[in-house]
Amino acid sequence: MVEKGARPDFSEERSPGRIPERIEAEFVTSAASLAQCPRDELPEVAVAGRSNAGKSSVLNRITGNRRLARTSKTPGRTQLLNFFATRPGGRLVDLPGYGFARASRDKRQTWQEHVEDYLSHRDNLIGMLLVMDIRHPFQPFDEQLIEWARQSKLALHILLNKADKLKHGARLRTLRAAEQRLSASPGLSGSADSDGATVQLFSASNGLGKEQAIEWLTRRLAVV
Repeated sequence: MVEKGARPDFSEERSPGRIPERIEAEFVTSAASLAQCPRDELPEVAVAGRSNAGKSSVLNRITGNRRLARTSKTPGRTQLLNFFATRPGGRLVDLPGYGFARASRDKRQTWQEHVEDYLSHRDNLIGMLLVMDIRHPFQPFDEQLIEWARQSKLALHILLNKADKLKHGARLRTLRAAEQRLSASPGLSGSADSDGATVQLFSASNGLGKEQAIEWLTRRLAVV
């Protein structure tokens, strides 16, 4: 862990323009509310998803660091916004998994209010990586986040995780259906102010789609 407010030293050299094999990331801090978030101008991409969608495994695969997701699961941090500095320069922000059952109704309400505040008012936020279970995509919470992205003109990239659980034909049908659903939604097909929404197959188990996801993140998190 790096000192709060500091940026880690990713000293390894890399050729400009080359897509890395992983997103190098390191935990910086946690925040319970918008007021506690880091105060700077670094771009942030929020990582969201239902608690059973495999978000932690996705983070492990993309960063190549199993300790990263464990950091977010540390007691006391599971209901916080967790910030990770990355090699491209911006930050990944791990949002609490929606649907956790161990929290009381009051705590869930408080969590929802803080997440809504972050998504609605955080100026650093420039994109969202939304993790869905390919077998159960577009649940009500997913739709809510997609609507937030549309209204805020955020770049949105959806990972249909656990694609390894379906046969090849079923994967492609689900992907095509998701693409059509997004393209038919006003404000999600891209405009002068927004990259729109994109979707891909992904498997945290075997790495399917890792390169595509890393390329999307690298472009958004890059700091010139």
